[in-house]
Amino acid sequence: MTDTILVVDDDLGIQKQLKWSLTDYNVVFADDHTSAIAQLRRFEPKVVTLDLGLPPDPANASEGLRILHDIIALAPRTKVIVVTGNNDKQHALKAIDFGAYDFYQKPIDSDTIKLLVHRALNLSKLEHENSILARTRSGMSRIVGNSEAIQKVVRRAEKIANTDISTLLLGESGTGKEVFARSIHEHSPRKDKPFVAINCASIPENLLGSELFGYEKGAFTGANKTTIGKIETAQGGTLFLDEIGDMPIGLQAKMLRFLQERVIERVGGRNEIPVDIRVICATHRDLQAMVAQETFREDLYYRVGEMPIMIPPLRERDQDIILLARTFLNIYREEFKAKAKSFSETAVNAMLAHKWPGNIREMQNKLKSAVIMAEGTVIQPDDLGLMPVDAHDEPETLNLREVREIAESRAIRRAYQKADKNMSKTAELLGVTRPTLYSLIDKYHMEDIKNSD
Repeated sequence: MTDTILVVDDDLGIQKQLKWSLTDYNVVFADDHTSAIAQLRRFEPKVVTLDLGLPPDPANASEGLRILHDIIALAPRTKVIVVTGNNDKQHALKAIDFGAYDFYQKPIDSDTIKLLVHRALNLSKLEHENSILARTRSGMSRIVGNSEAIQKVVRRAEKIANTDISTLLLGESGTGKEVFARSIHEHSPRKDKPFVAINCASIPENLLGSELFGYEKGAFTGANKTTIGKIETAQGGTLFLDEIGDMPIGLQAKMLRFLQERVIERVGGRNEIPVDIRVICATHRDLQAMVAQETFREDLYYRVGEMPIMIPPLRERDQDIILLARTFLNIYREEFKAKAKSFSETAVNAMLAHKWPGNIREMQNKLKSAVIMAEGTVIQPDDLGLMPVDAHDEPETLNLREVREIAESRAIRRAYQKADKNMSKTAELLGVTRPTLYSLIDKYHMEDIKNSD
């Protein structure tokens, strides 16, 4: 079925030009607020092109912005591309703040407008598919990803969720092992009981035993009362032992007995306490190599690893990188009440090219920073702390003036960082005077640099 594009413009010449440019789509027209809302309700277009300079107040774009507001209110997933006059960038940026997807300045260029519409449609379809997936997927809803690599792991986790088999989650740091452990717990018969997590690497060796098994009053100096450990706390539920590869060799024998007998003795105690819990372990270490080096007990390895699951690193999940980035963007935008709502094409390419050594944890950190630091609604590679894939990549726009603006903005930012945020040195690196630099900063609305001076 052909996608419908709604063109809101009172200029018959522009209407004809857009109809010729968008021959691959079903193009419908409106020329004022009433007809625009009527066409929106009738055809439910995924993409709308909207001329901001509509009568009765074309100079201030009040009618165009009113139509934009009502379109977003009625159909918030609609991608609105606002079309403005050649010298009306201020209203275009205001429209982006109001929720427009993108803007385009006249005169109309057929190839550019086709590219903008095509990208908007692709994004709309992707969001629609993801919403359907989220509604229909009955399994691990915590796990975000459509790639075959992660879906294979999800299917494996779903199969074991209803059992009490000991599970060993393997993978690099930051791949989401605790998220998987929680998902397995939430889809198990134990979901209404506690999920207790403990990181074996974060607790000193002399305290880990009492932290896990608890202790009796008087067991050691400072033990003023009987205290139950993490294992007892998880009674009926799930115990997640993160970084089990860092468990001291002396404590491993006690852990093995617990896993075999399902009983524990508190530190300083003599009574056996039965425990009914599920155990999920995780590590980024190579336990088989540790077994060979005799730094990890072989019998414990086979006990905790009844069902090993290898979680792939983010670099092997190409299809999921942008999906995860958009998921985190939406979360952090709400959390920090920020303006950022999308990524530039160069930011997308930079994320796809990055190797993500810190995996999902690294992405979360970069997205938090980017959402806070982004100047407008579109996140750039600089906001993410990433370099563009290739400085000679084709820019997003074909308009030479905008290409120059993008290049100058990037050069100013790089010089500013290289000069340790010293304005005189920045101007010197750029080969301009300080007044010219300040003028450019004002021109490109670089408020973060302006306010930090």
